[in-house]
Amino acid sequence: MGNLLLAKSRIHLLIIGIFLLFFLLACQLFRVQVIQASNYQSKAENEMQSTRVIPAPRGDITDVNGITFARSVSAITIVVDQTQITDPARVAKFTAPILGLTEAEIEMSITGSRKYSIVLKNARPALWDQLAEAIYNYNKVLDDKDFDQRIIGFFPERSFIREYPSGKLISSLVGFVRADGIGATGIESSMNSIITGTDGTYSYARGYDAEIPGSQREIIAAKAGTNIRLTIDRDVQWVASKAISDAVKSAGASSGTVIVMDPKTGAIVAHATAPTFDPNNTKSVSLSLMRNPSVQDVYEPGSTGKVMTMAAALEEKTITPTTVFSVPYMLERGGSKFHDHERHPTQNLTTSGILAVSSNTGTIKVGETLSNDTLYNYLRNFGIGTKTGSGLPGESAGLLRVVSDWSGTTAPTVAFGQGYSLTAMQATSVFATIANDGVRVTPTVIAGTSDASGHFTPTATQSSSRVVSEDTAIKLRIMMEGVVSAQGTAPSAAIPGYRVAGKTGTAMRYDQNTGRYSGYTASFIGFAPADAPRYVISVTLQDPRNGHYGGSLGGPVFKKVMTFVLQSEHVAPTGTKVLPVALTKSELTRLRATQASVKKQ
Repeated sequence: MGNLLLAKSRIHLLIIGIFLLFFLLACQLFRVQVIQASNYQSKAENEMQSTRVIPAPRGDITDVNGITFARSVSAITIVVDQTQITDPARVAKFTAPILGLTEAEIEMSITGSRKYSIVLKNARPALWDQLAEAIYNYNKVLDDKDFDQRIIGFFPERSFIREYPSGKLISSLVGFVRADGIGATGIESSMNSIITGTDGTYSYARGYDAEIPGSQREIIAAKAGTNIRLTIDRDVQWVASKAISDAVKSAGASSGTVIVMDPKTGAIVAHATAPTFDPNNTKSVSLSLMRNPSVQDVYEPGSTGKVMTMAAALEEKTITPTTVFSVPYMLERGGSKFHDHERHPTQNLTTSGILAVSSNTGTIKVGETLSNDTLYNYLRNFGIGTKTGSGLPGESAGLLRVVSDWSGTTAPTVAFGQGYSLTAMQATSVFATIANDGVRVTPTVIAGTSDASGHFTPTATQSSSRVVSEDTAIKLRIMMEGVVSAQGTAPSAAIPGYRVAGKTGTAMRYDQNTGRYSGYTASFIGFAPADAPRYVISVTLQDPRNGHYGGSLGGPVFKKVMTFVLQSEHVAPTGTKVLPVALTKSELTRLRATQASVKKQ
């Protein structure tokens, strides 16, 4: 009896235990399925979800009319999960003809244990579509027994590549981007921070370590970079680029530049260099070609610098356009001999004549009417020895030594444009100052910016400063017209129907590698119409081998480009006549006699 009661007691305890166990299990199930269901669901989803970057496109770079110089186009980076490749050799053989790579290149990128390996960067989207379709068709015809021979593990990543539709046309100014998408040179570099967009992110569901199609969800939208509108006119740029390229080739020069500037606004309308490079393919381009010679290369200006000496003397009223000087072929100063480019007997030239024939000795005498400090200060005010403020990367300030470092030969040398150095942009700015009635305006290549919605923000008005008076600028412009006359050094720059003013330059080049002068810099800088200047154009040729005079080499380039600019902008032919300017003492005497006779009548 006792044993029976003990057995019943144990059975009851067992039943109670089982009941309690099921109760606890029920409670746990209720907790998991009801109370904590959302937490576990979220955890599961999180384990299945991954995120990737949505690359943002860089902003476009366009000309002043919106024609694109640089743009970002959609691309695909083809990636593979190496762990899913069962037969790398077979997969490489199949995909190589499609991707345009060698079997060895592909096999190397798909063999291993990495879940992320780049096969091909920056491919066109159409190429990925072609690959995906080929893989799909390949896998579709496999039988169940060949299931393990499927090609899997390839997937695309969105990206952008930089494209330059104009090729070499303006590469030295616009620049290019590095493989990592960061601006390397030019505007791409100097304005990289605002051209670069802000990447976004998206999430996707992962299954069998691959992205499940249709599961993508944007988390943060990508924001495109700011668009840059340049002051460059593509049509003018094309003419300038062709003209300087042809000139460099025919002259056997090492390089050349053409800059077209609006003197009133400082806007650079064209910026052409030769030789140059194709920004779409920079793998084999030398570093020297990637430079921007207009702001990075410095040289002694030679005779184009004489306009500053004349401007200073006119402003200080130590000369007038008709002041007569006795001009010998050779002068000795500071123990050195200075001479003109061609032998001649001593001449009685006016300051206008000295400028027209580009006399070194005559300009030395004009410079001697000024103190060294005065001459130095005017050169500084014209921008020599300081950066122009163009904002272009790598810009040089040139070199102008302080007066305390001048020797006995410095002042005469500086007077006719040697003994200091500048850039082509600085030289253009000097002439723009004269064209703009003596007011120097900071040059710029940026017209403004626009965001993704198209809202345009123009660049603020460029800073300006007065260098010489309007009266001095007008007098100097009239004097400079003599340079383009039949008696001057650049009749080749004359444009029928228009008054043209300018100055030639032929300077010896200092070779830093050898530490001596070797070769020449030939240049011509001018503006038109001379009585109401609209555009300034500088032409510079470095180390020409077929001739070296600025008038004969630079003048024709100026004429070609300026003629196109005036016509394309519908600038009417000049309505006024060139004022008669006496170049010699005898011409001055005759002119005064004629004027006196007219007054009597």
